[in-house]
Amino acid sequence: MPAPEPADDDAPEEARDGLTPRQARRLRVAVATVVLVTLAVVLALRLASRTSVLVVGVYGLAMILCGVVIELSRHGRTRLGTWLLGTGLLAALAADWLLLP
Repeated sequence: MPAPEPADDDAPEEARDGLTPRQARRLRVAVATVVLVTLAVVLALRLASRTSVLVVGVYGLAMILCGVVIELSRHGRTRLGTWLLGTGLLAALAADWLLLP
C-alpha cells in the first residue's frame, strides 16, 4: 500500500530569498551598463582636462571589463561577473589614484 501523500496545507513551502536567476542576470547587465556609461563620461572629462595615454588605458580597460561582465551575465555567469566587476572597478579606481597625476 503506497504511503499517503501530504495534504496541500502540510506540504513544505520552498522559501525563496533573493532574486531569480533571470532577475539577477538583468540586474547585473543593467548595473554594468550604467557603470560603462559613467566610465565613458569620466573618461571624456579626464581627457578634456588632460590628454594622456595612461588615462585612456585605465578607463578603456575598465570599460572593456564592463562589456565582459555584460556578456558573462548574458550567458549565466552572474557570480563571476559580479566578482570581476567589483574587483575591476576597485583596481581602476586604485590605478586612477596611484598612477594618474
